[in-house]
Amino acid sequence: MTPASRLDAAFSALADPTRRAILARLALGEASVLELAEPFSMSQPAISKHLKVLEQAGLISRGRDAQRRPCRIEGKAFAEVEEWLENYRRFWEGQFRQLDALLVELKAARKKSKSGNARQPKKA
Repeated sequence: MTPASRLDAAFSALADPTRRAILARLALGEASVLELAEPFSMSQPAISKHLKVLEQAGLISRGRDAQRRPCRIEGKAFAEVEEWLENYRRFWEGQFRQLDALLVELKAARKKSKSGNARQPKKA
């Protein structure tokens, strides 16, 4: 899977609120499919489909512990998403710094313009 397709899979998986809720639960620690299905009003097979999407995106992994198959969060896919977002955060921070500098410049020009107008006598 290419980096771009991994990113697409991660964002696609993260687009669903049920999958985000599952990830929030897994952030607390590993859990079985039954434990993950508990708070939702859906069947275990439906939860399993969500888990499959998360697993294919690399956001979770499933282990094997006797009869139990605990799910856990995997950091690598999240790191790739964070890296992608970080590039845009830096871009927008630069844009905001430029905007701040422009606003300071405009305020100074406006203040200078007002103080210059106050000293000049008005024409009749």
